[in-house]
Amino acid sequence: MGELKSILLHLDAAADAAARLQWTRRLAQAHGARIEAMYAVLPAILQYPFAFTADGAGATLLMNCEAEQRQRIKAAFELERQRNPHPDSVSWHEADGEPLRAVTERAWGNDLLVLAQHDPDPKAYAGVPPDFAAAVLLQSGKPGVVLPYIGVGGGVGNQVLVAWKPTPESARAVSAALPILLRARQVHVAVWDEPGDSGAAPAEVAILPYLQRHGIRATVHRGGPPKRELGELLLSLAADLQADMLVMGCYGHGRAREWALGGVTRTVLRSMTLPVLMAH
Repeated sequence: MGELKSILLHLDAAADAAARLQWTRRLAQAHGARIEAMYAVLPAILQYPFAFTADGAGATLLMNCEAEQRQRIKAAFELERQRNPHPDSVSWHEADGEPLRAVTERAWGNDLLVLAQHDPDPKAYAGVPPDFAAAVLLQSGKPGVVLPYIGVGGGVGNQVLVAWKPTPESARAVSAALPILLRARQVHVAVWDEPGDSGAAPAEVAILPYLQRHGIRATVHRGGPPKRELGELLLSLAADLQADMLVMGCYGHGRAREWALGGVTRTVLRSMTLPVLMAH
């Protein structure tokens, strides 16, 4: 991806939606990109269909709650829109019906998505399924940044760690991250030996010349065969480097709502503590 011109930000009913707006605004301002914010949650009538076939009081209560949630998020959106030097470059959209389809279809017209990590706290409510971010990435085929529910720091791609593996998914993630890598103060590339790699060319021989041709100098962190789960090693290295973004491939497959994620992808999406740019 040569330039970052348009960002699709998914908004839901989660408490961290305002922080998601702020982070996306900073990213968009750095690149001169437009923001399309889409509020998409599973409608109450689909979540609680029996409430709409029984007494009208229950349905009214649910619809009022749904409207209050939407207005809370829209108020936060309006505040961030006014903080943007070019408020006309930020637009609000609302989805009707099932959110996965709505966000996936709008994703095809944007360069990058911004999504949220699932908060496992039973008291937390977002209005979308736990696997929503992974499902959008896998179904849309578009790159996306997943933001951790614990919050994000002030940096937006200043210290970037690339988890490199010679696979199509990893290559697509690096290509999608190029606009961010070009602006980063430091870029790190992490590679680990795979079983059966003995005698093969080092994994980084493809990625380093590619980055150099784009004017990006990267520091390589080479590990031997992983002694523990690779996702945990990646997140640990990101913390050691004080990285504010991780770039990696998103591995998984499935049909309908049954998604089977790769081990590293699953671990990172579950335990991430920094924004992660992924591509399938």
